[in-house]
Amino acid sequence: MSEISLNINGVPRSLPARPGQCLRTLLRESGHSDVKKGCDSGDCGACSVLVDGHPVHTCLFPAMRAEGVDVVTVSGLGEPDALHRVQQSFVDNFGFQCGFCTAGMIVTAAALDAGDVDDLPRKLKGNLCRCTGYRSVRESIEKALGPQHAAPCTGRGVGESVVPPAAQRIVTGREPYTFDDLPAGTLHLAVVGSPHPHARIRSIDTSAAEAYPGVHLVLTHHDAPGVVYSSARHEHPTDDPDDTVLLDATVRFVGQRVAAVVAEDAMTAHRAGELITVEYETLPHVVDPHKARLEGAPLLHEGRTPHDRVDHAGRNVVLSFEDEHGDLDEAFAAAPHVVEGTWRSQRQSHAQLETHGSIGWIDDTGRLVIRSSTQVPFLTRDALCRIFELPPEKVRVFAARVGGGFGGKQEMFTEDLVAAAVLRLGRPVAYEMSRYEEFLRTSHRHPFEVTVRLAAHADGSLAAIDLDVLSDTGAYGNHARGVLFHSCAESVSLYRADAKRIRGEAVYTNNPPSGAFRGYGLGQVITAVESALDELADRLHIDPFELRRINAVRQGDPLLTGRPLPDPDLIYGSYGLDQCLDLAQHALADGGDRVPEGLHWRVGEGMAAAMIATMAPFGHIAQVSVSVDTEGTYRAGVGTAEFGNGSHTTHTQILAQALNTDPSRIVLDASDTDSATYDTGAFASAGITVAGKALHAAAMSLRAELLSLAPGGELVRDGVLLEDRIVDFAALLERSERVEDGVLTATGEERGEQRSVAFNVHAVRVAVDTTTGEVRIVRSVHAADAGTVINPEQCRGQIEGGVAQGYGAALLEEILLEDGHVTNPAFREYRVPQLADIPMTEVMFADTSDDLGPYGAKSMSESPFNPVVAAVGNAISRAIGRRLYEAPFSRDRIWRAIAQG
Repeated sequence: MSEISLNINGVPRSLPARPGQCLRTLLRESGHSDVKKGCDSGDCGACSVLVDGHPVHTCLFPAMRAEGVDVVTVSGLGEPDALHRVQQSFVDNFGFQCGFCTAGMIVTAAALDAGDVDDLPRKLKGNLCRCTGYRSVRESIEKALGPQHAAPCTGRGVGESVVPPAAQRIVTGREPYTFDDLPAGTLHLAVVGSPHPHARIRSIDTSAAEAYPGVHLVLTHHDAPGVVYSSARHEHPTDDPDDTVLLDATVRFVGQRVAAVVAEDAMTAHRAGELITVEYETLPHVVDPHKARLEGAPLLHEGRTPHDRVDHAGRNVVLSFEDEHGDLDEAFAAAPHVVEGTWRSQRQSHAQLETHGSIGWIDDTGRLVIRSSTQVPFLTRDALCRIFELPPEKVRVFAARVGGGFGGKQEMFTEDLVAAAVLRLGRPVAYEMSRYEEFLRTSHRHPFEVTVRLAAHADGSLAAIDLDVLSDTGAYGNHARGVLFHSCAESVSLYRADAKRIRGEAVYTNNPPSGAFRGYGLGQVITAVESALDELADRLHIDPFELRRINAVRQGDPLLTGRPLPDPDLIYGSYGLDQCLDLAQHALADGGDRVPEGLHWRVGEGMAAAMIATMAPFGHIAQVSVSVDTEGTYRAGVGTAEFGNGSHTTHTQILAQALNTDPSRIVLDASDTDSATYDTGAFASAGITVAGKALHAAAMSLRAELLSLAPGGELVRDGVLLEDRIVDFAALLERSERVEDGVLTATGEERGEQRSVAFNVHAVRVAVDTTTGEVRIVRSVHAADAGTVINPEQCRGQIEGGVAQGYGAALLEEILLEDGHVTNPAFREYRVPQLADIPMTEVMFADTSDDLGPYGAKSMSESPFNPVVAAVGNAISRAIGRRLYEAPFSRDRIWRAIAQG
């Protein structure tokens, strides 16, 4: 250890620095949790600070070099009531969603001046944002550096762009995330992973690790409870196969956890893990989903049965189904036009900047407490209770603000190991994944292969739709069944046809597990269906927008997949597809960036449509409470997590509207099994349509009760207004017989028994360089049917973020594997879009109001992603005159397609 002296936010400090330590860990260990960890390789910028006025990535900056420097973190730029101009602009312009990248963004921008505005793509090349799509980030910086300033939002209710309640804390680095506050005496857990794609552990020697100074515990498969479960979390555990144990004697993918070491610090745990000796019996493995289901292929989960929700373990098939209605053979035989193709999608990383992780401890009452970066606190609690045979009252799970999720945190990847360690040791234990582990040890978007056949009449109306879908679920079946079923639902029911058939299989391979990801399978199948429709439109010389108008369902039409009857819980709460098609078509024709000059540039336009149900099927439950005290402060207990989905903002607006009060009078106790009765979780875009609806019900119940205490009055900010006076809340509560502990409480519930549908249409104009395969998007438009838009600016940001992830999937992102090994497990090698990569997207909203959603709102977090890849692929294909069948449509693939003529 060496002492170094430096100034941090104007305060002189003398800090002990370890050999090889970076400035990031030095700052965080000294209490500066506003310096975030996103990659620890200098690629994401979440850890950025100013060193002597210059932005640096502290994960690459040696602590010893900080001797005598001036360090400014984001909390040193300003305070919540006295913001720096850049911080204020990020608040006013909604320059964040989850907010995990925001500290680094603001620090970097604070070092710029007005002359840098035109060079922002280069100046911000070291700062990644996975949520926003960058438009709001760009505008926040431009307006902070220039003469333009956004007017502060003064709205409070539904339909207004109310600033998120946590905005000032986020932009000053004061909003806590999972690892920003560790209990005293916290131990750290590190995982030893498998080097083999398939092997049996013959022996494991942990003695050297256990003897290593600072080590408290080593866990192996010998310590695992005998409970089989799934890492996936759903309302119904039977949605997923039981194929996972805490630590397994058989490993099925490279990186699978083999042992866990708990030590005084993370470095000690990792070093001790290297001393564990494992003797493996390597087993035959299979990484091709086609080969995996052939007779004689290596079996991954031999012995699993349909009782475990594994349909054919002897063929590595988790799920196999076939649905058909109408006479398919007759329809194809009679149709004058048939198109057919097979499209392949890739593995995509969620790439949320806060990695998976959790901290556990035993509280004063003897309860196991887990603070986790999770979208599903209640479902995680229930899983831990099952694994460790604990009653629910003995387990609390909660989330601080979560730094991004996109479905990847609808899983249990760390909480079970942490719980096992805490229950053994009785000490606080933390497990924070590295970015390397994120690529190896979590889940990815399911790679699909989709074969589509379309038969059409001469007028373009569809006679038949035939789909054959193959999903690679990887080594475990988490979300395999739900993703496959969902992928083949709204992607097909969007269109009318005389006959439909869908065949699908989800297959185990010795690849890393796949899992839930924004869109939940729809994007993969929509890419294939919409590409085939584009091919049909081209062949029939029909405008692609018009072909959708001819074939898309209209309000009242049955929503049919391959089954002859529609899902009984799915209804048209509203219908806006017609408006979305019109809006996108007109916007595409109007404007756009200048097309690059030169004969080697070719231009093409493409579009795609998508439909999605507004929540998950088979029930999604929220049970909430809303209370008011004598001061007129409302406190809501709701289980939904905030991870950039905007639920805390929209929930506040729903309550403010229903209770006719100011957002400042509302306190949310959220994402905690102690704060609400129950909540299925923040997935399937349920924040508004389920939890929001339950809160609205509770608020309206409380409103009615308050008005009953002063009949004939109107509920206002300070009480109930009668003709000549206001009865304040203290007086109102005195009149009630239901007041407990100084508050009056009402409850609300939504069970998700009916679902509506929402629509999205995306359209682009691209220019393709035929000499290199480079693609430039010169016009990007998106029309969304979101019902009543509760917060227009926030909803616009959700759409832009989904579109940006779609552009990443269309052009850049792909997890590369060689024989089951991930070969690009870092942001430097895995191409997350930067500000320079994402065009401005014009977002338009259909004018609809939904019968089911609160105040007519629909969900709009997942769906914007779904049509983007298809729209881009269609535009490129029209530009170069050749159809592309494999995503991403990277430069090399485009160049080869052109070269092949």
